Amino acid sequence: MKFFASCGKGLEYLLADELMALGCARATAAVAGVNVDGTLADAQRAVLWSRLASRVLWPIAEFDCPDENALYAGVAEVAWPDHLAPGHTLAVDAHVSGEAITHARYAAQRVKDAVVDVMRAKTGARPDVDVESPDLRLSLVLRKGRAVLSIDLSGGPMHRRGWRTKQGEAPLKENLAAAVLMRGQWPRVYADGGALLDPMCGSGTLLIEGALMAADVAPGLQRHGHAPPTRWRGFDEAQWNTLVDDARTREAAGMNALRPAFFGRDTDPHAIRAAQDNAVLAGLAGLIDWKTGDIRSLQADALHRENAETPARGVVVCNPPYDARLSADPALYRALGDALKRAVPEWRASLLCGDAELAFATGLRAQKKYQLFNGAIECTLIVCDPVAPPQRKRVDEDGNEQAPTLSEGAQMVVNRLRKNLRKLKSWREREHITCYRAYDADLPEYAAAIDVYTTDEATPRTFLHVQEYAAPAEIPEAVQRRRLNELLAAAREVFGVEREQVAVKTRSRGKGGSKYGQMDSRGELVTVREGDARLRVNLFDYLDTGLFLDHRPMRLRIAAEAEDARFLNLFGYTGAATVHAAVGRARLTTTVDLSATYLEWCADNLRENGIGGTRHRLVQADALTWLEADTQQYDLVFCDPPTFSNSKRAEDFDVQGQHVRLLRAAVARLADGGVLYFSNNFRRFRIDEDAIAQFAQCEEITPRTIPPDFERDARIHRCWRLTRRS
Repeated sequence: MKFFASCGKGLEYLLADELMALGCARATAAVAGVNVDGTLADAQRAVLWSRLASRVLWPIAEFDCPDENALYAGVAEVAWPDHLAPGHTLAVDAHVSGEAITHARYAAQRVKDAVVDVMRAKTGARPDVDVESPDLRLSLVLRKGRAVLSIDLSGGPMHRRGWRTKQGEAPLKENLAAAVLMRGQWPRVYADGGALLDPMCGSGTLLIEGALMAADVAPGLQRHGHAPPTRWRGFDEAQWNTLVDDARTREAAGMNALRPAFFGRDTDPHAIRAAQDNAVLAGLAGLIDWKTGDIRSLQADALHRENAETPARGVVVCNPPYDARLSADPALYRALGDALKRAVPEWRASLLCGDAELAFATGLRAQKKYQLFNGAIECTLIVCDPVAPPQRKRVDEDGNEQAPTLSEGAQMVVNRLRKNLRKLKSWREREHITCYRAYDADLPEYAAAIDVYTTDEATPRTFLHVQEYAAPAEIPEAVQRRRLNELLAAAREVFGVEREQVAVKTRSRGKGGSKYGQMDSRGELVTVREGDARLRVNLFDYLDTGLFLDHRPMRLRIAAEAEDARFLNLFGYTGAATVHAAVGRARLTTTVDLSATYLEWCADNLRENGIGGTRHRLVQADALTWLEADTQQYDLVFCDPPTFSNSKRAEDFDVQGQHVRLLRAAVARLADGGVLYFSNNFRRFRIDEDAIAQFAQCEEITPRTIPPDFERDARIHRCWRLTRRS
């Protein structure tokens, strides 16, 4: 007989190999399935043991079907009492294409009608319909006017193994997980003593499937171990019981010998709990090491258990987020690739990525690529072996090792960076500058800014903060990625830093200014020094770091003028200006910001400098509303508002439309001889000199507040000095 094993698109050749290994005489890949030559026993073995098949269909009728009447007649020709006992239930799945019958549900209804009519006529009993757990499930495939009616020996979707009761937002089907593991050659790696890691494990599908595969547990055993998958009268129940008994013997031996070589990590503690519960139901309690952790903090030394060495080799399997609901992020894929190269460079990786571009974003060199479908979503599976191939050593004519050659574009960036560093060197040494801008789209093709942050530690570390500017729409994305990779290679070459010390961001321009958003979740803050102030910066988690480097001269001016002053910082952000005023011995400081997160950051910055107490007030409020209600006087005020702001807790703010009202309120709070410094970075900003002249003397001091490392972009901000008019 011939039977058909269906599967997801892209798995056909793997499934054909699997069925041949299970003893079938012949297996030929078709579209979304495999045509098989074999016995009923072969088909039943496939139901129990296939990890890749979705259904196993045993054909009982095939006929021409030009219309619905022919469909009914063809089904009615079948001797249904030979297949279905009186009192048994029925379900029909239909798949139709072509013009004869266009609605699958209607076709299923006509099949059901014919079966019911025959059974009623022959036995006097009418079978009921049970779509969830029928005694007999039928499959109709109608294509090009030809109908094939089959018994579904699997009784339902075979990817449902029976152990998963909890799942995440976008679960991976178990048979697709098996394909990821097989393409990664997991069974062979396990036999050689290797381990399995999923650094974004979700509810644990890949790891649980991998553990059961390693333990030689039949995938259909838990689903069908207590009862046959179908009550079809042609089903060989004695043969099935023999297969199940053999599977139970193999399960007992495999589980007894199973090594605890499985590691699951995820940032979501709820997902980890779901994975643990699923593992218990699968009989794997205590065999998989589940932990909450971010991909960016993955370390090789965490991949071991007590009294066990870190495995030298293994397979990384992963299904990173990629559909619209989970917001595919190339930066996340890049972080995944970087983490794997750092933690497990010699391992093999089998990664199911959203598409070819996201696969490319990992930065990993794939030896093989496969197109698979996760439901309706077309995905790209990449296999890398190893994760980080050793770089070929280049030698000169004398046999001396040479450094890897940079591309021509990367070398151009290297030359420009070194030129900039030479130009800034004397200034940096004279002013003790340790955080500065080294490059700002100096070469138009490489449109990014590179900022250098050197930590204030006993052994200083250098970090790079790279902001990629949005490229013109006509530049292909592949070209953008290549240029960014060349720029990053050049930066690492010049500064001698590792990948994990380079923070890469993308800033896209939108209406009203820049779009800001959280970029990462490392939670890593480092401390840097500016003048006499120590400041904490977060280089990885947000588009901005907590320290605007272009305002360095302004902050140093505040420190110089703050002695014994009552200082007010409006729109205080992380409080860097407040810290400078405080270390400059201000009598009192007040910092106002709507964000509790920024105020907490400001408090941390003050503590970093040993500053605290009631003389340094933090106010969570809308700055403009608070200012108009305040009655205190201040000797020194710094006001650096955003271009635009909207919040549920405050009125919308637009610096162009509301700067006169803001400055009037701020000048009103100045003490005799007090000074207000006002700045903003809205490039089209126009100050209303006539309106301001009525209450303040105003002088633009922008040139004196632009530092040498920002001379290429003299419009990075504008700044004015205001005093109260007599």
